[in-house]
Amino acid sequence: MARGGRRHPLVIYRQVINRWWPETLILGILLVGLAWPVYKDPSSQFEPWRWKGMLLLGAGTVMFALLLLAMRGMAYVQVFPTHLKLVTPFLRLNISHKRLRRSTTTEMRALFPPDKMRGWKRDVIAPLGGRTAILLELNGWPAAPKLLQIFLSPFFFKDKTPHFVILVDDWMRFSAELESLRNSEGIAKPQQSRSINQSILSRLPRKDS
Repeated sequence: MARGGRRHPLVIYRQVINRWWPETLILGILLVGLAWPVYKDPSSQFEPWRWKGMLLLGAGTVMFALLLLAMRGMAYVQVFPTHLKLVTPFLRLNISHKRLRRSTTTEMRALFPPDKMRGWKRDVIAPLGGRTAILLELNGWPAAPKLLQIFLSPFFFKDKTPHFVILVDDWMRFSAELESLRNSEGIAKPQQSRSINQSILSRLPRKDS
């Protein structure tokens, strides 16, 4: 497999998880702590399922919070000579460069105005409004749009047209890798064709002068 560029963590994925994992962890610790007074309650001697159930629920919630924490680094985008790889813990996409129409840069607040959002979406996008994102415009979706909407954050899509909004920490390096590796693919093919033609011509019989 051809060597690709650097793995760029997806900031939106990390931001969403950072919002939820601390609250989930606190909830799990509280449930585990509450299992103790329930265990000490005399009535629980006849109904042990009460404290055991709460303890298991709390432990499961803590484990889920730690899993979310570990998942922050599992979402990234990486450029290869023939395609762009978009990876999350539950989705892996290879987007052919032939599908990419063009890439442009813009600020996140231009795509997702914070004043037009409510609830958790506004909380997530507000600190990222001034960050520069890469907008990849496609000539077609690499997978079913409904499937993509299930596994990707709404902040990957500004509207219903085929595209992806990519937000990474080092957007300049990602953009440079994208253009460089796409161009290297386009240059390699003509060179290969030229060498093949030269090889065929060299085998043809030459007329003596």
